Amino acid sequence: MKRILVPTDFSKHAEYALKVAAQIAKKNDGEIFLLHMLELPTTGNDAVSRAHDIPELMFFKNAAVAKLDELMDADYLDGVKISRIIQFEMAFEGIIKNGEAHNADLIVMGSHGANGFQEMFIGSNTEKVVRNSNVPVLVIKREEDTFNASKFVFASDFSDEIKKPFEKVVEFVNKFGSHLYLANINTPNNFKSTKVAQKQMDEFIANFKIDNYSTHIYNDVNVEKGILHFAKSIDADIIGMSTHGRKGLSHFFNGSISEDLVNHAKRPVITFKI
Repeated sequence: MKRILVPTDFSKHAEYALKVAAQIAKKNDGEIFLLHMLELPTTGNDAVSRAHDIPELMFFKNAAVAKLDELMDADYLDGVKISRIIQFEMAFEGIIKNGEAHNADLIVMGSHGANGFQEMFIGSNTEKVVRNSNVPVLVIKREEDTFNASKFVFASDFSDEIKKPFEKVVEFVNKFGSHLYLANINTPNNFKSTKVAQKQMDEFIANFKIDNYSTHIYNDVNVEKGILHFAKSIDADIIGMSTHGRKGLSHFFNGSISEDLVNHAKRPVITFKI
């Protein structure tokens, strides 16, 4: 967690994310890349590429620079190495590209969530980043004066495809000294006996070196509710999930449990791309 990308739109939720990123950076002697994307109407690609020649765009850019400078002077960023980035591009595309360009270990984003028609038709940049990012994405929903990851719930089906992203989960919990709660959510539509589910979890975790963990089988009507209810039952600090990054019709019909959690969980959620 040495290189942390924090997108900001200067909202309070974005600042919640920056405050958490600052705590993580201080803990890991890391640095922050503070990113603001200017999504402005233009007359075409040429207008974007030659933004410095257009007074209207320069006005917005200079205003963004001033806001970033003010933000970077915040007391909670004292002692943190921080760089600012301003670009003209669609927000989620710019976030994905900058995560890769700067070799980010983690993207920290704020989100206020969404419900109903807003969730169905509008979505959010945070959801799109969660779906597409190869870099782990930590989503912050509220102010966390002291970011704590002592109780880390990782919900999964513990299939073989989860093993690769789980390496990053192990890295995260080891850095934060977390107790890892491995949760297998049993639902009526995908029921496994306790014996079968426990055997699968035991065989999965045997591939990794981690001492501070426990396994749990939790029954609920669906996976999302099971994760939320289990996390509440142990007063978890953070929820972790792997995401397939489905796109197009596959995503529309199958949905994404990770994106639903980003919208509905009050706790921080961190996602790892399969």
